[in-house]
Amino acid sequence: MRVIDHDGPLIVGAGLAGLSAALAAGPRPVLLVSPSPLGIGAASAWAQGGIAAALAPDDSPALHAADTIAAGDGLCDPAMVNLLTREGPDAVRALAALGAPFDRDEDGRFLLSLEAAHSRHRVARVGGDGAGAAILSAVIAAVKSAPHIRVLEGAFLAGLIQDNGGAVTGTWLRIDDETVAVRSAAMILACGGLGGLYAVTTNPPTALGQAIGLASLAGAAIADAEFVQFHPTAIDVGLDPAPLASEALRGEGATLVNADGTPFMARYSEAGDLAPRHLVAQAVQAEIAAHRGAALDGRASIGAHFPQAFPAVFAACMRAGIDPRERLIPVAPAAHYHMGGIKTDADGATSLRGLFAAGECAGTGVHGANRLASNSLLEAAVFGTRAGKAAAEIYRVRSVLPAPDLAPDLPASGLAVLRAAMARDAGVIRDDAGLRRLTGVIDGLRNQQRAAPPLVAARLIAKGALDRRESGGAHLRADDPAAQRRDAA
Repeated sequence: MRVIDHDGPLIVGAGLAGLSAALAAGPRPVLLVSPSPLGIGAASAWAQGGIAAALAPDDSPALHAADTIAAGDGLCDPAMVNLLTREGPDAVRALAALGAPFDRDEDGRFLLSLEAAHSRHRVARVGGDGAGAAILSAVIAAVKSAPHIRVLEGAFLAGLIQDNGGAVTGTWLRIDDETVAVRSAAMILACGGLGGLYAVTTNPPTALGQAIGLASLAGAAIADAEFVQFHPTAIDVGLDPAPLASEALRGEGATLVNADGTPFMARYSEAGDLAPRHLVAQAVQAEIAAHRGAALDGRASIGAHFPQAFPAVFAACMRAGIDPRERLIPVAPAAHYHMGGIKTDADGATSLRGLFAAGECAGTGVHGANRLASNSLLEAAVFGTRAGKAAAEIYRVRSVLPAPDLAPDLPASGLAVLRAAMARDAGVIRDDAGLRRLTGVIDGLRNQQRAAPPLVAARLIAKGALDRRESGGAHLRADDPAAQRRDAA
């Protein structure tokens, strides 16, 4: 077994949160671990809409915070939201300074788009729907040129190393067929989300909740695991993962219609097609359940401009044999983003000494029960930077290395059973009977496979959803006792 002793922050995950943390931790030496080559397999690169911040003259961090809290169904942490929106504009400008090619007008000002549940145009975009990939590319270039960062690719997180007091002192990695122990001064988990636990998702297939599962097994506090966001407009053409039809389409006038072309969102929300994501997802799910179908109609509002305005969406549609300039785009809700995660403070510190978390695997409290569109890249940049700075301040004497404790893998057959059960019982609409059935499936798989991290993550979602009996944001309980009391009245 190989042992690496690293005198500085160890960062696992190379999406925007991990990369931002690595840059911010300098000049302390950083070891950045990624299972894939930088830029491959990171959900950050798949983000289409852009990054939200109060950059316009008629906007403010306070307005952005109010929209965030409203979208989160009032269940956000206001202090964390205020921090996010206050630091947001500088975070976007910092990304631009690194070379992120945001769309601008002839005077050099950011071109800002409107997305659902935003009261102002505040979403900075790149090439219409290419923000994630372009931003990540610029940050990767900065990381590769930073002398304090060493990148270790092809390494897979397999367990956390803890001392006798429970503090995290490093990680077990799998590199090819070798087990490698890395001892470090501080560790940042920035491993992304868990959408891959669901049969229909927009996430990379590796997004299986490894970070939240391992952190929970180590004893870390977990927050709001039941809050899983379902993007309302995944392109429904039978692909896994499902291609994403950006919410920005509706911001530019595209309309949700059923199979016969009849708009339906006005029946579900006064905000119509620009309602918060959870309401749109629930409406799309209801139309599909009623056998009316759901589709996006951008023929009149976007039409011939599709290839230039939304090149990623246009390419995905054309690959599926759909020309969105002439045809409706079939859509369905898909697991998209986890609002909960490993509970952290404002600097990314978890309940375990030496362990930090940033990005989608972290539960910062900024999203509440429903993430406001395009706040995900912002959270990654703001809190990734804060976590990197905080972790760089930690120094520790080298600890004794315990015997390897590697998490078991979940075989493909077990994962298929889990994904189907999660989609059926912990999807857009939940109830007590379905969630209890789901926990039975998970416990049965755990009896066969032990505590594989995806099973731990899935059970956290199911248990959180069982315990939260009343609906909130993306967590819709069909048997919500409050709703039943209102109906009776």
